[in-house]
Amino acid sequence: MFYPWHLYLMGLLYVIAGIMHFIKPKIYLRIMPKYLPKHKLLVLLSGIFEIILGLGLCIPSTKNVSIYLIIAMLTTFLTVHVFMLTDKKASAGLPKWLLTLRIPLQFLLMYWAHTYLNL
Repeated sequence: MFYPWHLYLMGLLYVIAGIMHFIKPKIYLRIMPKYLPKHKLLVLLSGIFEIILGLGLCIPSTKNVSIYLIIAMLTTFLTVHVFMLTDKKASAGLPKWLLTLRIPLQFLLMYWAHTYLNL
């Protein structure tokens, strides 16, 4: 079965994002909320999940499960975006308006994933 090209693009974006957890882990370690344990492990696990879910989008038998798990993952990642707004070190010097904009972007990404459920 062939899906629209933009579903494959979404899958590729998650795979690339997941790979970046292994290439540049310090970026992700810096934005981990302090109340979460084992930051290094969580960064690596989230990278693995992003890769698996990105690939899962492109496989008919796993597409819908991957979509639901991506939405759950993005919901979980909202805590990181809020933490970046409240912690100077985690903000990495990015302007507040850009950090604030990332929060609705998460909801747009969730909506984008959700639109593929009926394919």
